[in-house]
Amino acid sequence: MSYSPFFSSLLHWTARGMEATGTLIIALGALAATANFLRLAFRAVGAREAYQEYRVNLGRAILLGLEFLVAADIVGTVAIEPTFQNLGVLALIVLVRTGLSFALEVEVNGHWPWQTSQLTLSSSRTEEAS
Repeated sequence: MSYSPFFSSLLHWTARGMEATGTLIIALGALAATANFLRLAFRAVGAREAYQEYRVNLGRAILLGLEFLVAADIVGTVAIEPTFQNLGVLALIVLVRTGLSFALEVEVNGHWPWQTSQLTLSSSRTEEAS
């Protein structure tokens, strides 16, 4: 599949912009999480609570940044000649990043993403029974 030079260039720069956005989100999120951690650590909140909040905020920044990086990989593969080899590399990258996203999701929220509705339903039933 061959694109016009303008469209190919547009896809290339779109992918680069998405990569930059994902990287920036991770970097700024790490800085914000660290600043929040230091603010909480020097208050009477307690080290354990400050650390837990830090991990959650840092995990969220990484998750959001990874979403942009996966999207950039998809657009970048489409911008390049979409051969079976390039698609295979893309599939491996998406697989690894998706696995990492799931692991971070469990780390941040303490449960698998598909368990959220079950936990909400279970929580509301517990509250109704009280």
